[in-house]
Amino acid sequence: MSWCALKPFNVSMINVGAVRNQIPFAIGGIGCASFVATGFWRQCCSNRITTPPFASLNTYTFPPKKEAVKTDKAPAALGPYSQAIKSNNLVFVSGVLGLIPETGKFVSQDVEDQTEQVLKNMGEILKASGSHYSLVVKTTIMLADLKDFKKVNDIYAKYFPAPFPARSTYQVAALPLDAKIEIECIAELPQEVEPQP
Repeated sequence: MSWCALKPFNVSMINVGAVRNQIPFAIGGIGCASFVATGFWRQCCSNRITTPPFASLNTYTFPPKKEAVKTDKAPAALGPYSQAIKSNNLVFVSGVLGLIPETGKFVSQDVEDQTEQVLKNMGEILKASGSHYSLVVKTTIMLADLKDFKKVNDIYAKYFPAPFPARSTYQVAALPLDAKIEIECIAELPQEVEPQP
């Protein structure tokens, strides 16, 4: 005779032999029942718990759809990543540098120029995804030198309308291609409104 403890469900023991005699079903693993009919559960165990413990054990949801965003109007990815990914109703934009899309070179070595170019590039990626600056909910700014924060902030404020996105800003040890600044963001996609009858 096999016994199986079901502590997570607040049931001390189930006599698998008794269950087998009541309802035919497959027993897997090391003698634990893989499924117990709710009718049987009410019949033999109703005095222990009120809800059958196996009612919703096997729930499965499909992963969200993931779609890459690509545009020639912004610099190509420098490695195995996408310019942005659309998933459900959000767009996740990878870190953007101040590169000129046509040449792959920095617009200049000046942090103000690079910031302006970063935000133009980001705007093109957002546009290609179907979003825009007003739908950005979070940005992360990485600076080679935090002393450039005020210069960057003045340019940044021209692109994002109020209410401004949430934001984090860090000074980092180094950025790709020795950039002065890199910015990434998360934005919403516009929701389609059902026409009113």
